[in-house]
Amino acid sequence: MEQHGTTPVIFGTHEPKTIAQLNDVASRATKAALMADGHVGYVMPIGGVAGYRNQVSVVGVGFDIACGNAAIRTDVALHALSRADLEAIANEIAATISFGVGRSNRDDDAPVDHPLFEDAAWSALPAGAKAHVLKEKARSQLGTVGSGNHYVDVFADGAGMLWVGVHFGSRGLGHTIASGCLALSQGAAWGARVPEREVLLPLDAEIGATYWALMNLAGQYAYAGREWVARKVVSILGGSELELVHNHHNFAWRETHETIDGAEELVVIRKGATPAFPGQRGFVGGSMGDNAVILEGTLSPDEAVSQQMKDALFSTVHGAGRVMSRTEAAGKKRGWGKRAKIVAPGKISWEMLHEWLGPKGVILRGGGLDEAPQAYRRLPEVLAAQGSTVRVVHTLEPLIVVMAGADEFDPYKD
Repeated sequence: MEQHGTTPVIFGTHEPKTIAQLNDVASRATKAALMADGHVGYVMPIGGVAGYRNQVSVVGVGFDIACGNAAIRTDVALHALSRADLEAIANEIAATISFGVGRSNRDDDAPVDHPLFEDAAWSALPAGAKAHVLKEKARSQLGTVGSGNHYVDVFADGAGMLWVGVHFGSRGLGHTIASGCLALSQGAAWGARVPEREVLLPLDAEIGATYWALMNLAGQYAYAGREWVARKVVSILGGSELELVHNHHNFAWRETHETIDGAEELVVIRKGATPAFPGQRGFVGGSMGDNAVILEGTLSPDEAVSQQMKDALFSTVHGAGRVMSRTEAAGKKRGWGKRAKIVAPGKISWEMLHEWLGPKGVILRGGGLDEAPQAYRRLPEVLAAQGSTVRVVHTLEPLIVVMAGADEFDPYKD
């Protein structure tokens, strides 16, 4: 069966460029949708969902393959900790977890002997990819969080119990796989720089099978990294893990969905969107100064809502969604680190950021103006736009936010 254009499902309101990207993707997909936290991305909008028949898009999944969120509910009660305790915990997290390109903080016990490093998928890398070099780079970055909007947070739920939440992806491994397969899809050599252009790869062709195997390898890597980091922070809290909620939001899955031709298997790409089948839980963060949530997909008794969820391929938001680009928020710099010079000021100042966080009592370590709360939508409004397709299970109030510093170099941030 051929692909055919579809009228996409759209949650919330979006700027014309985002809608144009979605419509372009939908013209080649069997089904498509846009979540309420959507904004412009590379070819496919962030918050976009697309279902294809036996095809996958490299730029659809994106360069940060398997970026995702993980949250752990602990047995640690907030009332047992003072403000000084929380400050000390924030310092310990910043000293223990590595942000940026490689592991540089004091703990170096990331699971570099994880079974994923013996996975047969490594053999799918072409000769020009230098698999042994890439594998060693992946070992050195496993357990690093990166920069940009990637974070390690500590929250309290409505019952006063602490949660640990993390957000990051497959680091240099995923970026290298995406860049390499994108080059191959355009007839160039692995490692060549090519335009961000969509090419749908048939999964029964060699290049499609190669990408699929390597994408899933990056998925294993991202899961291993997020769970190690989250559990390391649980140990810093002195607690135990009671529940784990974990999902990718830059990934492709084989799933069965209803189409005009009946129930069939589709390759579902969620780029900045979270899978949310009925009863399936997800962790969704706001900004560094806003509440996060644990939510779950629903299957509403309302036929119209139920159909909307089916047409959205059982997907929901992955965050609050940006309303300003990084440059718009923080300004434009020339150079890096202490030598960087501001050549164009941004809309947000450090005073504005601290005025926002101060009344909330959030303890911030690291972070930059490009990640200020003012650069994001408010999560309650985004969730409201998703309607009854999801249900909030827990609301999580941020206590500690740890991110890379504004001058941390990281070529793999999303």
